[in-house]
Amino acid sequence: MRLLAQYIPQSPRLVKRTIETLTLTLFVSLSACEGRHEPPASLEPLPATSRHREALVLHQQAFVADLHNDILLAVLDEGHQLGDRHQDHDTDIPRLREGGIDAQVFAVWVSPSFLPDRAANRARDLIAVFDEQLARNPHDLGLALRAGDIARLNQQGKIAGILGIEGGHAIENKIENLRMFYDQGVRLVGITWNNSTDWADAAADATPSHDGLTEFGRQVIQEMNRLGMLIDISHAAATTVEDILVVSTHPIVASHSDAAALNPHFRNLTDDQIHAIARNGGVIGVNFFTAYLQANAREVPIDRLIDHIDHIVELAGPDHVALGSDFDGVPWTPTGLEDVAGMPRVTEALLQRGYSEEDIRKILGGNFLRVFRQVCGE
Repeated sequence: MRLLAQYIPQSPRLVKRTIETLTLTLFVSLSACEGRHEPPASLEPLPATSRHREALVLHQQAFVADLHNDILLAVLDEGHQLGDRHQDHDTDIPRLREGGIDAQVFAVWVSPSFLPDRAANRARDLIAVFDEQLARNPHDLGLALRAGDIARLNQQGKIAGILGIEGGHAIENKIENLRMFYDQGVRLVGITWNNSTDWADAAADATPSHDGLTEFGRQVIQEMNRLGMLIDISHAAATTVEDILVVSTHPIVASHSDAAALNPHFRNLTDDQIHAIARNGGVIGVNFFTAYLQANAREVPIDRLIDHIDHIVELAGPDHVALGSDFDGVPWTPTGLEDVAGMPRVTEALLQRGYSEEDIRKILGGNFLRVFRQVCGE
């Protein structure tokens, strides 16, 4: 399972979607996962109720951040242009604007099949195509390295793009590669993907070998603290998360994870982990993947996503929840959230659930911005 991507002859983007579904949702067959889901039909406008109007105004005024999006794979492998509206995929700049996204973490995911010595180059290729998209869309998108960049870009009417590596294997066991990625603009690193590394165990690994972090793994965490990079524990084994919380002096994030109490999936966080991340001052981005939200489900309502937010808020309070959609990385998302343009529906659902405007602003992006500022600087 650790290196399953090596044996599926597809484009890396389809490999990721396939493996997210195959290894993380055992009820789905491989044949059902190989292709991407059908292009979403245009979202029907919601009825112009007073609640809907209130939600739209609040969403437009709030700072909205999404902690995880995999569209860069399509940009590199398929020539997907972010500036153009598309009928396939989940993400482009026109729909990011419709979704009210102010800051987007773009995942730099490298298939484990690029190991042992091509993973860093693959990551650099993904960063390079992101840079190309910045050059192609200078009035719409900019790179954010610190919190002040987000504010500046938003004031200029631009979306703040944040680069996040998904899977520590991309550094190829070299601290100097971690520093290189920092210099190239990366500000978040997921410690593992589904495969364990030589220095950290993954949640998907049925035969972990490190019991968490190795000594080199601890050095990676310490160097990320020193540089000012967000430590992302989504996909990491429980023992790895425990070790990170001991070593790190900065808040951590789980960029795209849900609550195991509502769906006991190994990719979801236990109540103890949620409490620990909150004590650390960190934040959890709820994942939109239906199979994480509800067992054996392809279709779920937005309310199920709000159930997971409710659970985390009940445990940790409203200061430790965010949104981590996983758009363009998973095959199924809640009805009404077929692509990034549907994000205002989350705001409406939170209002319907009785959340205050203050807490909704925190969940939509304020909590993430607080942690980003604390770790990456003003």
